[in-house]
Amino acid sequence: MNSDGKRQIARAASIVMAGFVLSRLLGLGREAAIGYQFGTSRELDAYLAAFRIPDLLFQLIAGGALASAFIPTFTAQLTRDDEEGAWRLASAVANLLLILLGTLALVGAIAAEPLVRYIIAPGFDPATQHLTAYLMRWMLLATVIFAISGLCMGVLNARQHFLFPALSPSVYNLSIMAGALLLGPRMGVFGLAWGVVIGASGHLLIQVPALIREGARYRPVLGLRDAGVREVGRLMGPRVLGLAAVQVNFLVNTILASGLPAGRLSALNYAWLLMLLPQGIFAMAVSTAAFPTFSRLAAEGQLGKVRDAFTTTLRTILFLTIPSAVGLVLLRKPLVVLLLQRGAFDASSTQIVAWTLQFYAIGLFAHASVEITSRAFYALHDTKTPVIISLMAMAINLGLSLWLIHPLAQGGLALSNSTATILEMTLLLILLRPRLGGLMGRQLVRSVLHTLFSALVMALALVWWMRSFAGRGAILQAGGGLLVGSAIFLVVSYLAGSREVRYFQRFAFDFLRRLSYNDG
Repeated sequence: MNSDGKRQIARAASIVMAGFVLSRLLGLGREAAIGYQFGTSRELDAYLAAFRIPDLLFQLIAGGALASAFIPTFTAQLTRDDEEGAWRLASAVANLLLILLGTLALVGAIAAEPLVRYIIAPGFDPATQHLTAYLMRWMLLATVIFAISGLCMGVLNARQHFLFPALSPSVYNLSIMAGALLLGPRMGVFGLAWGVVIGASGHLLIQVPALIREGARYRPVLGLRDAGVREVGRLMGPRVLGLAAVQVNFLVNTILASGLPAGRLSALNYAWLLMLLPQGIFAMAVSTAAFPTFSRLAAEGQLGKVRDAFTTTLRTILFLTIPSAVGLVLLRKPLVVLLLQRGAFDASSTQIVAWTLQFYAIGLFAHASVEITSRAFYALHDTKTPVIISLMAMAINLGLSLWLIHPLAQGGLALSNSTATILEMTLLLILLRPRLGGLMGRQLVRSVLHTLFSALVMALALVWWMRSFAGRGAILQAGGGLLVGSAIFLVVSYLAGSREVRYFQRFAFDFLRRLSYNDG
C-alpha cells in the first residue's frame, strides 16, 4: 500500500482514538459510578439482564450489521460521484429503521414479562424478573434512538469524518454516570435506565452539526426498489445471522449466570468491559478508521492495496493488544481495586471480577483481530464467510460454557468466549488469505514473534514488580506496573527492530497533536 493510504488510515485512527480514549476513560468512570452505587448486587444483575433484548435488536438491525452493509454501499455511490443517490440511500435506510425497530420495540415491550421469565433470566426470583421486565421497556426506547444514531455514524465515517462519531459514546457515558450518582440514591436502578435513554438521545444529537456541515439531505422515501437499498439488505442478511450468533452467546451467558449466586452476572459484565478497554481504544479505533479505506480501495479494484492495508493494520493491532492482554492478566487484581473498589463495590466484588477478567483477557488479541478481519471481508462485499465462522464459534462457545461453568463458575463462561474467539480469528485469517492473494506471511510472522518476545520480557518485569511491591497499594502496583511494563515493552520492541514500534511512534505524535488541534 502506498504511503498516502497508510497516512490516511493513521490520520483517521488518531482522530478516532482521541475520541475513544476519552470515551473509554468516561466508560471507566461510568462503571466506577455504577460500582460505587450498586456493587455486584442483584439489582444490578436485573439492569444488565434488561439490556439483552434491546441490545439484541440494536446489534442485529442497526449496529454492526448495518454499518458493515451500509458503509461499503454508501462509499461506492460517493466514489461514483452520485451525491444525491447517496443521501437518498441514507434517508431510505433511516426510514426503514424507524419503522422496523419501532414495531419490534413495541412488541418487545408488550411481551417483556414472559421474555424475562422464560428466556432471559429464568434463574431470577419473581421480584427480580418483574424489575428486569420494567427496565427492559425503557431500554427498548433507547434502542430506537441508537438505531438512527448508528446510521449517522456510518454516514460520517464513510465521508472520512470521525471526530463526532468517536465523541458520541462519551455523551452516553456521562449520562449514565449522572443517572447512577444523581438519580441512583433516590430512584435506585431506575436512575440508570433514565441515564440510558437520555444518553442515547445525546449520542444522536452530538452528530447533527457534523451531518449539517457535510450537507446531509433527508428524503421521506423508503426506496424498496432502489438498488442501493437492496444491496444494503443483501449484505446485511448474512451479517445479521453472524451477529445473532454473538448475541446468542451473550444471552446464554445471562441465562447461565442468572442461576449462579447473586452478583456473578455483574462480575461477568465488569470483567468484559475492562477487557474491552484496550480493545476499544486500540482495535476498535484502528478498525473503524481503516474500514472506509478498505471499502474505497476494494471499490476501485485495488486488491493489492487492500492486502497491504489490512496486513499493516493487523500487525499494528496485534502489537498493541498482545502486551495489553499480558498486563490485564498479571495486574488484574490491583487494576480492579484501583478502578472499581469503592462504595458498594467491596473486596469480595474485586475478587470475583478479577477472577473473571483473567479468562477474558486471554482472548483480547483474538477479539481485536476478528474486528479488523471481518471488516476486510465486508469491504469485499462478502458478509457470508464471517457469518459461517461466527456460527461455528457460537456452537463451540455454547458447548464449552455448559462444560466449564461448573468448575469455574462465571470464569468458565469467560474462558469459553476467549477460546471460541481465538478459533474464529484463526479460521477467518485462513479464509481471507487467498481472497487477498496472501497476507505478507513472512512480515506478519516476524512482527508477531517480535511482539511476543517483547511481551515476554515485559511479563517477567511485571512479575518482579508485583512481588517487589506486594501490599504497597493499588496505585503503585497497577499504575506503576502499567508505566514500567509499557516502557519495557516499547524499548525491547525498538531494540528488537520491530517496525510497528516506529509506526506507533509516528501515530502517537499525530494522536497527541490531534488532541489539541483537530481539523475534523
